[in-house]
Amino acid sequence: MITVRKMRAGEEMMLWQLFYKTIRQINIRDYTPEQVAVWAPDECNEAAWCDRMQRIQPFIAIINDKIAGYAGLRSDGYIDHFFVDADFQSKSVGKTLMKTLFREGKKNSELSRYFSHVSITAKPFYERMGFHVVKVQQIEKQGQVFTNYVMEKAVY
Repeated sequence: MITVRKMRAGEEMMLWQLFYKTIRQINIRDYTPEQVAVWAPDECNEAAWCDRMQRIQPFIAIINDKIAGYAGLRSDGYIDHFFVDADFQSKSVGKTLMKTLFREGKKNSELSRYFSHVSITAKPFYERMGFHVVKVQQIEKQGQVFTNYVMEKAVY
């Protein structure tokens, strides 16, 4: 059974571990080792990461007392940091988190769309959840060029 709740103080570095592991084990299928090393470096700036997670205040999916995934939703509809642990892929964690974000978004009567910058890896999942590609973009970071997609879905 999957339960979802907001992140609790002190869980930030557990989310870093999930983020790192997922990129290194799952996203490596669609990105080069050099890109992955930039995206999820071996060294984590713990203070910056914790600050970011505290600002995002993500929802966390739990299975058997383990963090299986996390995702954040900004008030403008931007989905920030949507990751499912490598060990919990294809177990409805992403779908459960996305439905949680949709329910949260419906509380904001001014919200007209959900949108995100989506990896090559996550694009098929977002499409299954009703998103469409607005544009393909190339993002440069530390000398590596990443392809990702701006995707959106109207709020109903």
